Amino acid sequence: MARIRRLTVDELDPDMAALIGADDRTPLELAVTSIIGHRPDLAQPLIAYTRSLKHGLLPRRLVELVRLRVAFHNQCRSCMAIRYQDALADGLTEDLICSLEKPAEAEGLTAAEQLALRYADLFATNHLAIDDALYEALGEYFTEGEIVELGLQVALFVGVGRLAATWHIVEDLPAAFQDAEASGLTPWGNESVVVR
Repeated sequence: MARIRRLTVDELDPDMAALIGADDRTPLELAVTSIIGHRPDLAQPLIAYTRSLKHGLLPRRLVELVRLRVAFHNQCRSCMAIRYQDALADGLTEDLICSLEKPAEAEGLTAAEQLALRYADLFATNHLAIDDALYEALGEYFTEGEIVELGLQVALFVGVGRLAATWHIVEDLPAAFQDAEASGLTPWGNESVVVR
């Protein structure tokens, strides 16, 4: 059960209630919206920010790989359990997700994806180890705008993912992610939920 009370549609700000009422929202998205709805003045800019990143320069497959790797570091159950349809359409497969266990050794990942995952690993675990050499290496595969976008994506995944992990929004997840006793969960090897 979530640690922050989920607001009902009647309790939400009308603009937030409209988001809840959208037909294409999954139960997990509805749960998050019903929690951040406690502060609609903050929720609406956050939603706008996340939506703008969905229309960025980086391939959706790469962004989803990075998001899932950070979700593993955060141990955010809801983050690990979901898959975004746009990333699946961009070539993301469960085999690629399984390669996230050891991304530096994965054959199915491009060199750019492996480097982005290294950046994400460091950002999530030891951000001060990100140095000039890593930024220079990123520059071999990404434009400066793409590097900025990657940083903003990872910052969102680390920060909001850790927050979501503390909220413990698990009611609408597959069984493996609901088990309070389970530890060391991974986004690979478990049932998932596809969202738009």
